[in-house]
Amino acid sequence: MGRERKDHEALRVTGAPAESERRPNLRPGNLRQWGMRAAGIAALGVAAPIVARHGGGVLGRLKAEWPAVVGAELAALTWPEALGRDGALKLRVASNLALELQHRAPLVIERINLFFGRAAVARLVLVQGPLPLPAPPPKGMPAPLAAEEAKALDTRLGDIADPELRAALAGLGRLVLAGTRRGD
Repeated sequence: MGRERKDHEALRVTGAPAESERRPNLRPGNLRQWGMRAAGIAALGVAAPIVARHGGGVLGRLKAEWPAVVGAELAALTWPEALGRDGALKLRVASNLALELQHRAPLVIERINLFFGRAAVARLVLVQGPLPLPAPPPKGMPAPLAAEEAKALDTRLGDIADPELRAALAGLGRLVLAGTRRGD
């Protein structure tokens, strides 16, 4: 019996590892059972309270799409700074617009809430001062085409029967030709 035991131990040292000594199965389907988790879940637990404290995703989306929410004219003179848990939106305003915006506050709140589809903002807190970002340059129509360019575009679009399609393609053609003239 002693010899068999020594042979068995020799096989164990040189052969395959025992069941208790095997490495865990680290295939993607088995990661959870060994305590591994996605890093995003852990990061979400840490970041969620911070994001919520500073207005959450609503403020980020509001800043990203501010001109679409309130209109280009008002967006050039205002900037959303913070959103409180009580629904108070801190809005930085150019000083010459503060009084007018105070009267238009219900309309601005309504437009913001309509954009989000829920009551995201309850009231505005106006802060007079310089805006943190420079106003974006106004996007106007490009300079009119030269007579020969306009005539060439009209001839190319002459075969299109649908007037709406022809008008849309003519507008696109004017933008493309104006962009190539500028070197964009």
